[in-house]
Parts: sequence; C-alpha cells; structure tokens
Amino acid sequence: MPALVPSDQLEYGCQYCFVPLGFEFTFAFQPIVDLRKQEIFGYEALVRGPQRESAYEILRKINDQNRYAFDQACRVKAITLASQLGLHDKVLSINFLPNAVYEPAHCIRSTLQAAQQSGFPVHNLMFEITESEKVHDPAHLTRIFRHYQEQGFITALDDFGAGHAGLNLLASFTPNLLKLDMELVRDIDSNKVKQIIVKGLMDICRQLNIRVLAEGLETLAEVEYFYELGVDLMQGYYFAKPGFECLPEVNFAAFS
Repeated sequence: MPALVPSDQLEYGCQYCFVPLGFEFTFAFQPIVDLRKQEIFGYEALVRGPQRESAYEILRKINDQNRYAFDQACRVKAITLASQLGLHDKVLSINFLPNAVYEPAHCIRSTLQAAQQSGFPVHNLMFEITESEKVHDPAHLTRIFRHYQEQGFITALDDFGAGHAGLNLLASFTPNLLKLDMELVRDIDSNKVKQIIVKGLMDICRQLNIRVLAEGLETLAEVEYFYELGVDLMQGYYFAKPGFECLPEVNFAAFS
C-alpha cells in the first residue's frame, strides 16, 4: 500500500486559504457497535498527535489561517489510513470543522478524490460536527449537511444535548444519525431526570426516522439501559478504547 504523506507536508488551497499546516497529526480509531446485531457498525477517527498526544494538543494549534487546510487534511488522512487498515466494509466517522467549509461543493472535492484513490465507498463515510468548534452559522451548517447527503454521505449530529447541536438545528435539518452527549449517558441507569430527557429525544428521533447512538458508555448498567430502551448503536470505553493507528477488538461476550 502507498505510504502516508506526512501531515506537515499536506497543503490544501482555495481562493481564501493556501497554507502548509506546519505540524503532524494522525488518528486513533474507536469502534461503534451495533449491539443488537453483535457486530461492528464502524469506527470514529479521533485526531491524535504522532507521539499519541491528545486531540486537544492538536486542535489548539488550529487558527483562522490554517483551519481550512487542517479540515481538508483530516479528511484525506483519515480515509487513507482507514483504507490501509482495511476498513472498507465499515462506516468511517470523521469529525469536520463547519466554520472551515466555505462552499460545500468545492470543499468536498479532496474528500471524494481521496475516497476514489483509496477505494473507500462514499456511502460508508459519515461526517459529524466536531465537539471542539461552536457553530456560528446554523443555516450554513444546514446547507453543508444537505449537500453531503446528496453526495451519499451519512450525516450525524454529535454531542446532542451539549448546547451547540440543539433542537433549533434539528428543526432545520434531519441528520441520518444523532449521537447523545456523554453527559446524558453517564449514570443514566440511576438518574430519573436523564431518563425522562433521553426518552423524549428517542421519541422525537423515531418520528423523524433518525437513528440514535449512545456514546461515552463506560458501565454495563449504562449499556443495558440503552439496550432495553431500543438503542442499537453504542460507543465507549465499555466496548473498547480508541486504537492508535489500529482497529481495536470488541468483546461482545456479555451479550452473546
């Protein structure tokens, strides 16, 4: 397989931005499981430094000058690395920076090219709003998501319930998937208020035909609660920690 191009050598330009990144990054991959089917639904690509630095250490280097280049480089590198790891038959979830996408049709070109060159099916690519960046223009985000769906991508709202991805956004755009914020997930088996909120969100998603994913699961009690509630897609340390440049195994033994 072709070698990866170092991140600090990647350049992506447009009439508004043409800059080298000046730093390297890579990815860790965390499984998203379909517990009812007892199989891997896909993997989320999580930004890391080349020496296993946290996502925060990388994202703090992003500014208005390199935001577009970083967003484009993330897409290309995540797809390329996932392809090298043999992830073609699973969903690859990529966080994106909505404030870096100035025009959806133009900014998606490198993504489509990377998918074609890597032989990665477009319908297995999922784009979700990154939790690190506030959405300044919900209408613009709606246009981005609609265009991505037209291209065949899966769309997801991340950290739903955490503030920026709220009901107002859901009222203007219907994503394919909604990821519940981990603060709603934590200890939900013993928290009546969280249970009422989540059941309400579940009812909304059923009526809108949106698939729900519970993320940040750490305990068997949390997993069992969502399983009984009818949530199939789950993600969290209970199943597997992110694998640095690899696909970690998942143990389904407790539910076999």
